[in-house]
Amino acid sequence: MTALSTSSGLDARKWGVLLVLCGAIFLEGIDVAMLNVALPSIRADLGLSTGELQWVMSAYVLGYGGFMLLGGRAADLFGRRQMFVFWLTVFLLFSGLGGFATEGWTLIVARFITGVAAAFMTPAGLSIITTGFAEGPERNRALLLYSGTAAGGFTIGLVAGGLLTSLGWRWVFFAPVVLSFLILVAALAIVPKSERPDRTGKRVDAAGAFTVTTALVLIVLGVERAAHAGITTSAGTLLAGLAFLVAFLVIERRSTEPLVRMGVFRNGSLVRANLSAMLFAAGFFGFQFLVVLYLQELRDWSTLQTSFAMLVIGVDAILSPTLTPWLVNRFGNAKVIFGGLLLAVLAYGLFLPLGADWSYAAMFPGLIILGLAFSLAYGPLTIVATEGIAEEEQGLAGGLLYTAFQFGAALGLSAVTAVSVSATRAETPAALLDGYRAGLLVPFAAAVVAASISAFGLRPRRGAGAAPSAPGETAPDAVLDAGAERTDTVLAR
Repeated sequence: MTALSTSSGLDARKWGVLLVLCGAIFLEGIDVAMLNVALPSIRADLGLSTGELQWVMSAYVLGYGGFMLLGGRAADLFGRRQMFVFWLTVFLLFSGLGGFATEGWTLIVARFITGVAAAFMTPAGLSIITTGFAEGPERNRALLLYSGTAAGGFTIGLVAGGLLTSLGWRWVFFAPVVLSFLILVAALAIVPKSERPDRTGKRVDAAGAFTVTTALVLIVLGVERAAHAGITTSAGTLLAGLAFLVAFLVIERRSTEPLVRMGVFRNGSLVRANLSAMLFAAGFFGFQFLVVLYLQELRDWSTLQTSFAMLVIGVDAILSPTLTPWLVNRFGNAKVIFGGLLLAVLAYGLFLPLGADWSYAAMFPGLIILGLAFSLAYGPLTIVATEGIAEEEQGLAGGLLYTAFQFGAALGLSAVTAVSVSATRAETPAALLDGYRAGLLVPFAAAVVAASISAFGLRPRRGAGAAPSAPGETAPDAVLDAGAERTDTVLAR
């Protein structure tokens, strides 16, 4: 094992590596949050429709989610540090290029490639943590700090996005270039070089990567087109996406070096974590998209006012590294995740009767409850999705999790856009409000389904004692759950 150390404490070198990796996930969080606030200004300047505007966000998360599995596999095959540094450089370049876009399609292409870069960079960074920190309290502390930093990036991004957009929306793309450069320099100096993996007889599953990426893009496109294309066109696009998904599964089963080893899905905890993550992200991103449009285009709030209004969601940046470890230590990952998803249901439910002139006091309870929900769900989902997985498949586990998050985000954005646009009969304030209300049903439903799935993780634990899984042999669900419970008891001591 190429762990940095197996001691329970974090020495200076470990802290340095963790801070660099947290800086990268902070960059990803701040990038998404700043763009979210800037969307109405981008629409006004480039003359984009709601559907095109949605693709400015979806292009990034589709590039991110579509190539995440390949990114995780590449980290395992070509070296985690090498992949992290190279794709951080690509992220830097195309983030800056997005700021020069003069047409919608050029911005969408730049965002897609930036998302692809994140798809390789993020699982590489996550796998550096999961292989560099000993499983148990040490790794859990690192992962909760890592997820809390991502939340902090989102929080700061909301304010920074409002400030930068007031100067001009292009600064939202230029600012991350400076931060990316600083992280890149620190990574080259601090993150230790990975041992060169033995790739004898191993290869990249290009056919699997192509089919799964195409499947995700077509499914999201089919959902988004439901609002403005005929039923035949939308259904045809969705069926094509499902066909590519089936082709991906067939390829993976027959491949000697699959992108995704199908046996990994015998881990029930991993499956529940990924499905819950997908649905949670669908609701979270879809909700933000609608609320920003509601505040800026219906209520005529400034970007800065919108930023500060949404800032309360960032309470998770404080709670993730403080409250969440205590709760997980007390109740276990499964119960904390379930509680977080129930709070998400409540938060979205409070917004369903959205009014044309709601005061901020009326919005505040739903927003702060959503921040609490995020703090309870995100970090523990990350732990459960990577726990009990062999070291050589940590890149795969991280890739699956972030694919679920990003595909869910793209699907949620497309679904709320389709529902909102179809329910908007005219360009009047009353019609726009009807559209927003209809769209808000999507995150509410997604949270309900996510909570229902996570409830299966609350089942009483069965016996333990079997041997841990190997790359070609997955332990029974009961054994993995028992192992997770034992880890839960020592989290955050």
